[in-house]
Amino acid sequence: MRRTFLQLAAAAALVPALALPAHAQDWPGGKTVTIVVPAPGGGGTGDSIARVIGEELAKSLKTSVVIDNKPGANGNIGAAAAAQAAPDGYRLLFSWAGTLAVNPSLYKGLQFDPQKDFVPIVLIADVPNILVVNNDLPAKDLAEFTRHAKANPGKLNYGSTGQGSSMHLAAELFARETGAQMVHVPYNAPGTATTNLIAGDIQLMFQLIPGVVGQVKANRVRAIAVMAPTRSPALPDVPTTVELGAPKLQSSTWFALLAPKGTPAAIVERLNADVNAILKDEGVRKRLSDMGATPLGSTPKQLADHLAAETVKWGNIVREAKIQLQ
Repeated sequence: MRRTFLQLAAAAALVPALALPAHAQDWPGGKTVTIVVPAPGGGGTGDSIARVIGEELAKSLKTSVVIDNKPGANGNIGAAAAAQAAPDGYRLLFSWAGTLAVNPSLYKGLQFDPQKDFVPIVLIADVPNILVVNNDLPAKDLAEFTRHAKANPGKLNYGSTGQGSSMHLAAELFARETGAQMVHVPYNAPGTATTNLIAGDIQLMFQLIPGVVGQVKANRVRAIAVMAPTRSPALPDVPTTVELGAPKLQSSTWFALLAPKGTPAAIVERLNADVNAILKDEGVRKRLSDMGATPLGSTPKQLADHLAAETVKWGNIVREAKIQLQ
């Protein structure tokens, strides 16, 4: 059975401090540690979370930690570059569900294997999808929306940031689990999609919480349900799909830290211990929560198991929906 993020975070809190071998205690020895982020810099959720973690790691490692943004091909360029780095602990990968768990099914000839080319370190945070609808739609809750969608096949248009995006796959998951038939309208920018949702040009989105929290609070769109096991600190009044009796309707972008295959176990253990400690800090937790992210934490094995399960889950959705990118 798939563990929930809440269970993962609770288990991580029980991980004891690790007794580290001498060579791990010597690392990083004052040398700069670089974290590759396969997305543009400038304030996106992934980049922002990575910079919080990098800033705190610099303190705990007592060395410089640099964020190296390598965008392109839905994260594939940066991840492939990180996979080829020397496995010495000085070049790491900060990545997320799309690149790590979805892209292996979306792309042919991927230049890296997330499960074979990296050593998992720790789950860092999770940003759930949220079902939001135009205010003129009659449905007020998940049950009503599901009935309305099934009663109006092909009449509801939903926006996303493109084929294979988190928003698209969340909608495909909803369609598979409920039998609803909706029309996909891909956009180049989530902000444009949200603007069109408010205007009624599209009727719904499976947005990510940071991209729509302001509009929900201002009552410009109606929030139906967060696709997660626990409520979001950013929107505590919005129920979750799990509490509404739809546990299979879970979708999110989760973020994790990994290292190239062959990185010494002692370095992985040191990084795992440090990041878990960082994620328990109330100041850090507030910073992440303010971004719409739920702080996590995990053991390396929990991240490995989660990555494997998510790869199967979203791979099935991609294949059933016949989504393929070049």
